[in-house]
Amino acid sequence: MGLSDTAEGLMRGLGLGDPVIRLGVTGLSRAGKTVFITSMVANLLDRGRMPALRAAADGTLKAAWLQPQPDDTVPRFDFERHLAALTGPDPHWPEGTRHVSQLRLSLRVQPRGMFGGLRGIRTVHLDIVDYPGEWLLDLRLMDKSFAAWSAEVLDRMQDRPGAAAYLAAASSVDARAGFDEPTAQRLAAAYTAYLHAARDAGFSDCTPGRFLLPGELDGSPALTFAPLPPAPGGRPGPIAREFQRRFDAYKSRVVKPFFRDHFARIDRQVVLTDVLGAIHAGPRAVEDTRRAMADILSAFRPGRAGWLAQLLGTRRVERILFAATKADHLHHVQHQRLTNILTAMLREARDRADFQGARTDAMAIAALRTTTEEMIHQDGQDLPAVRGTLMDGRQAAFYPGELPDNPADLLAPARAGATQWLDADYAIMNFAPAPATLRTGDGPPHIRLDRAAEFLFGDRL
Repeated sequence: MGLSDTAEGLMRGLGLGDPVIRLGVTGLSRAGKTVFITSMVANLLDRGRMPALRAAADGTLKAAWLQPQPDDTVPRFDFERHLAALTGPDPHWPEGTRHVSQLRLSLRVQPRGMFGGLRGIRTVHLDIVDYPGEWLLDLRLMDKSFAAWSAEVLDRMQDRPGAAAYLAAASSVDARAGFDEPTAQRLAAAYTAYLHAARDAGFSDCTPGRFLLPGELDGSPALTFAPLPPAPGGRPGPIAREFQRRFDAYKSRVVKPFFRDHFARIDRQVVLTDVLGAIHAGPRAVEDTRRAMADILSAFRPGRAGWLAQLLGTRRVERILFAATKADHLHHVQHQRLTNILTAMLREARDRADFQGARTDAMAIAALRTTTEEMIHQDGQDLPAVRGTLMDGRQAAFYPGELPDNPADLLAPARAGATQWLDADYAIMNFAPAPATLRTGDGPPHIRLDRAAEFLFGDRL
C-alpha cells in the first residue's frame, strides 16, 4: 500500500477531507463488468431511472460529475467510448475488461433531517475499480504449491474441450530430461489453448488468469509454465523444478502485487456472474461456476474494519452484492427464481461473509435492458417470453425454458457430476443493445441497477 493510501486512510479516520467509497466490480468473463460500470455511471449522472436509490428519489443527491482519474498509475475506465458504443446510432457491445481500470465519480450530497441544514452540502467520491475476473481466480493460488495446483488442474480438465491435446503434449515429455525453453513454450502454448477452449465452453476455473489476458507479460518466463503429472518416484525432474520456480515467481511478482495494490483496498464489492450462461452450458459449468465464485470470495477480507484499521488505511469489505446478470433475457416472472439459484450457488461463501460481519445481498439485474416482454402462444400454451434484436439484426421473440422453482433441481445434479440436464433444456440467445432515444435526465434502461446502487453505497449518501 502506498503512502497516498495511508494518508487517505488517516484523513478518513480523523473525519477530514471528502469521504471516498472504493467500489470493486468483479466477475468472470462475459458477466458484463464493462456494461455494468458504464450504465451505473450514466444512471448516476442522469438519475431519472433510479427511483430505488433513495438519495436520488428524495433529492439528497444534488449533482454528479466525473473527476480526473485519482491514481496516476492506473488506466482510466473509458466511460465515454463505452457509453457511445451502447447508446450510439449503431449500438453494439463494448470490448470486455482486459486490465485494471478506475473511474472517479463525485457526488454532491445535501444531508437531510434535523441536522442536515447545519452540515451543509458535502462531496462523496465514488471510485469504481474494474478488475478482470480471470486475474481474481489467481488469488486462490497463493496457498498452493506447484504440485498441488498441477494435480487439481489435471483432475478437473478431464473430458473438457481442448484437454486431450494438452494431456498428449504433457505425456510426451520426458520428466527426467534436461530443461529446454522450446519444450516449455510448447507446453505453455498447448495449456493456454486449453484454457481458451474451456472458457469458451462455459468453464470458469481457468488459472493462471494471466494466461488468458497476459498484457505486458506476454511471452515472459512467468507465463511460460504448465501443470505436470507427478514425477516417477516422486522426485521432480529438471522441467518440473523450473516450472515450480516460475509458478512461485508468478505468485510473488504478479499475483501478490495485484492483491496489494488493487484488490485489498476495496471496501464495497459487486460480484457479477452469468448464471444463465452457466445453466445453458450444463451441470459441470454450474458446479464449476459455484466453486470459482466461492474461491474468489475466500480472498476477500469481509467485515467492518475497526477504528485503528480505518485510521491506518487498512480496509475490509463491508458490503458484497452478488448479481446474476442478463435478467432481461428472462420474463420478470422468472427473475426471483434466478435470484434463488444464485443465492443457493453461493450459499457457503455468502454465509462465510455474513458470519465475518459483512452485509451481503443477491439479486437478478440487467445493467442494460435489451428486450421487451410479451406472451407467445406455443403448443396450446401462453409462454412468458422476451423480444429483442439478435446480433445479426433480426428481431426475435424468445422463451428460454422454465427455471426450476427449487434450486436443488439444478445444483444437486451439478454437484453429483452429471454431464447434462435430464429433464430440461435451458436456452439462451445473444441480444444486441437496442436502439434507444434517451429522454433528458434519463440514463440507459436497466433492471434493478438502482436497487444495486442503494445496497452498495446508498447508506453513504
